[in-house]
Amino acid sequence: MKGKRSLPNREAQVTLKSVAEHLGLTPGTVSAVLNNSAASQSIPERTRRRIIEAARLLNYRPNFMARSLRVQRTYTIGVILEEIGDGYGSMIVSGVEQCLRERNYFFLTVAHRHDSQLLQTYSEMLLSRGVEGFLTVDTILTETPSLPTVAVAGHKKLHNVTNIVLDHRHAAEMALRHLRDLGHKQIAFLKGQPESADSEVRWDSICEVARELDIAIDPGRVVQLTGLDSTPELGYPFGKELLARRVPFTALFAYNDISAIGAMRAFQEAGLRIPQDISVVGFDDIVHSSFCIPGLTTVRQPLTKMGRTAAETLLAHIEGTGEINGEIAVQPELILRKSTGEAPAQAATAGRNDF
Repeated sequence: MKGKRSLPNREAQVTLKSVAEHLGLTPGTVSAVLNNSAASQSIPERTRRRIIEAARLLNYRPNFMARSLRVQRTYTIGVILEEIGDGYGSMIVSGVEQCLRERNYFFLTVAHRHDSQLLQTYSEMLLSRGVEGFLTVDTILTETPSLPTVAVAGHKKLHNVTNIVLDHRHAAEMALRHLRDLGHKQIAFLKGQPESADSEVRWDSICEVARELDIAIDPGRVVQLTGLDSTPELGYPFGKELLARRVPFTALFAYNDISAIGAMRAFQEAGLRIPQDISVVGFDDIVHSSFCIPGLTTVRQPLTKMGRTAAETLLAHIEGTGEINGEIAVQPELILRKSTGEAPAQAATAGRNDF
């Protein structure tokens, strides 16, 4: 039928040997370059470019099944997430995917939703499918994994695990100092869910920095987030709860951007203006934070970079290359947008509309 594409003919597929013959090189040289092995570093750059270009022109596709059988490896890792598709995790996975694609690795992904039994089941399933290592995101590990593991937002020191950790103290200092410099003294907080890997260390950092900056944390201005929602619905009811308490505040520092955006909606529905009545600071700098109205001031985590670093570190674990550390620290950045401004003369409670 005209316009219909047929399935590829396996017998017509180009082999590594035929690429080598086309170039007049040995299969070993071609293999080293196309597999990006350590041996390829000694091959001249001009030759490397010739090999890559010839593979592209000849439409060479590596036979991963044959490769796996030959070296008894699967070139596959297991990525374990709290949820697939949320703003935080998807940016990390983007960095992971970029690295693994360049290195000709596959990855299998599971989401545990902070269900410990599901986490155990999925870990065993990944093991049965031959993954060579684990990469976890927002997952609290309590036992030493059976395979090399890199944990994004991991905090527990375990053998064979490298934690990718944000400097939460610096993050808290930047956000709270920014609000203090704008004149805010009555600051409300949305505290992270207990199941989230960063919750405890981030809150401890906030409390420590607040003491140093002489910012009082009133329990009446602290609301504990609950639930597994990864949309702004997460923060919306807790923003309403803050207002319903009628404890005055001029600014909110939220656990993450999603909860901050939800709380902003609750404030705006109550007749409050952002930032004229309430300033709001989020955390993460997910894509949505720059498109909400007003744009959200937030503490940026370099999420894509963290994912790439995690993947590179895990492959170094698996392949035995480079020095392996128990922790890799990454630095945050304060991104200023329109959701923060000078503190108003009168703090907000329930806003212009009565509850």
